[in-house]
Amino acid sequence: MPDLNVGGQAVIEGVMMRGKDRIATAVRSASGEILVKTQDYRSLTSRAKILKLPILRGVVSFFEMLVIGIRTLNFSADMAMRDLDRAEAEKNGQTYVAKEKKSNGLLIGGMALVSLVVGVGVFFFLPLAVASLFGIDKNAVGFNLMAGAVRLTLLICYLAVLTFFKDFQRIFEYHGAEHKSIYTYEMGDDLTPEKAMTYTRFHPRCGTSFVLIVALIAMFLYAIADSVFAIVTGHAPTLLVRFGLHAALLPLVAGGSYELLKLSGKTRDHPITQFLIAPGLWMQRITTREPSIDQVEVAIAALEAAIGVTESRLTSKRTAVY
Repeated sequence: MPDLNVGGQAVIEGVMMRGKDRIATAVRSASGEILVKTQDYRSLTSRAKILKLPILRGVVSFFEMLVIGIRTLNFSADMAMRDLDRAEAEKNGQTYVAKEKKSNGLLIGGMALVSLVVGVGVFFFLPLAVASLFGIDKNAVGFNLMAGAVRLTLLICYLAVLTFFKDFQRIFEYHGAEHKSIYTYEMGDDLTPEKAMTYTRFHPRCGTSFVLIVALIAMFLYAIADSVFAIVTGHAPTLLVRFGLHAALLPLVAGGSYELLKLSGKTRDHPITQFLIAPGLWMQRITTREPSIDQVEVAIAALEAAIGVTESRLTSKRTAVY
């Protein structure tokens, strides 16, 4: 099965798709219309050769997608608020006038930084603090296995809690729609909702699988780092030293995970790869849900805009949003 250069993300009542040289976000308005925002996009890795190096390109891509993800979520939230404001205006017998919002680069960068700090604190420092309570600090392998188990437990519980909220249930449905449309494109089938509905909602290159790979690689690399530290200094690292050491290695963990995720996409049909990616696909049973055909149509609209399709079989009215 081919692994094409396209990826995406579910947003509020829609989907963002990233193609080779553009990003497109499509959302369904309350009127049933599909609103599509498209922008040209050149990754930093395509501008400087050094950034294309393995591992490094993964680190760059991680931060780029973090910023892009927050920006597209803000766009979808803005479209949702417009629907609410329009409904309120009509209820009061007023004429609704949409106000254009300009993206605040500083605010988006700040939100990305806060998201990263919170994520590192909850999913990296907290597991270390919990593992230290078991008194196995001197056993690098045992300590990191314990911290990894805590990290995975937190992740699964966090995702499971989200499934109880209606808004997140909708996002998980659009997540499934994103996967189905990408599978349709990768298989060379007609990009129609009916065809896309026949494909699975589980995809090996999903961000859920990426997070799981990060957790597993972290256990391996951090165990090595703690062992080397103990050999060099003659004692096990303290909690704060261990956190600093692990934080310093986080780019290597993220970059290595990115390379493995790309490899899994290219070799997904190999029996060994299928065995290794199985846990990530299992996790997607939490983060994806079976979408409706209307949701798949939105995902295809975003995909077509991202890859530059000019002739579409979609029937819903689509409006460009700038």
